[in-house]
Amino acid sequence: MMTLDVRECEMPLTRPFRVAGFTLTAANTVVARIAWNDYVGYGESAPLERYGDSVAAIMAYFASYKLPADAGPFSAARILAGVPRAARCSLDIALFDLRGKVLGASVSELLGLEGLDRPPTSLTVPIEDDVDTVLARVRLLRDTPALKIKVGAAGFDDVALIEAIRSMYTGAIRIDANEGWNAEQTVAILHELERFDIELCEQPIPAGNPEQLRWISERSPIPIMADEDAVEASQLGPLFRSVYAVNVKLAKCGGLGAAYDMIAAARALGFKVMIGCMAESSILATAAAHLGPLTDWLDIDGPTVLAHDPFSGVRFEGGHLVMPHGCGLGVHPSESPEAA
Repeated sequence: MMTLDVRECEMPLTRPFRVAGFTLTAANTVVARIAWNDYVGYGESAPLERYGDSVAAIMAYFASYKLPADAGPFSAARILAGVPRAARCSLDIALFDLRGKVLGASVSELLGLEGLDRPPTSLTVPIEDDVDTVLARVRLLRDTPALKIKVGAAGFDDVALIEAIRSMYTGAIRIDANEGWNAEQTVAILHELERFDIELCEQPIPAGNPEQLRWISERSPIPIMADEDAVEASQLGPLFRSVYAVNVKLAKCGGLGAAYDMIAAARALGFKVMIGCMAESSILATAAAHLGPLTDWLDIDGPTVLAHDPFSGVRFEGGHLVMPHGCGLGVHPSESPEAA
């Protein structure tokens, strides 16, 4: 008989993490633990109110959720049927982890991706109160192959910021405005930024405006990526010919299975693909990293902003992901044995 335990997990950040629109001081997630015989699978959801999700809503859902009485590790379709997207993320990942352990295979092997290369991950530089603080962070990351720079804060000179960063950093620069600009502003700023060799611009305007995104893409010298506009696979159709790429996040779309399907849909529509993350533990980050060979870019650095990660999994070495050994996700609690 399978058992399910779901708990809230609050993980303080090393310092406040600010983007256009909000500031985080902690990663608030939900961790699911599914046990079957002597096997245990771990999963995680990282809900954001931006997408209408919350830890409280997930916990309320699981308070009345019951696993099918005769369900096993390979009963995913029945176990996940009707489960809301945010709650499904933790449950789906835990089932992948459990199945891998039962079969003695990693999630990469289950997906047919074992041994394939992954792109390096970018590391994120958040918005700060002044340029000097941002530059100090960039100096620490100067050997990282790619940086994602958060822009779009009201009253901040984004062009001057990128100019200062480019004067000291030679790697790939990606920018993310988190819906902080309007269409005309986006085109004007991106033309000014063209000379700094910017790889892409992520979600420059508020979601829900695919025609404006197309207008921007037709005029921008820098490729446009959708994030908040691309929550799950069903939302990709309206973005056709409006953006160059989409950012797939397990926490947005509902887990490993949904992310795999979303990547396939994105490729069918001709999009380039990034896998991104939230502020999250190594459970979600490692699950996302297993999908890395299917993508063009990775932005999986959520655990690096935590003061303490209660799980160990994928490791970060100079912007390169080092996958854990072991079956399933390869994730283990880093707390006391009781946490397992």
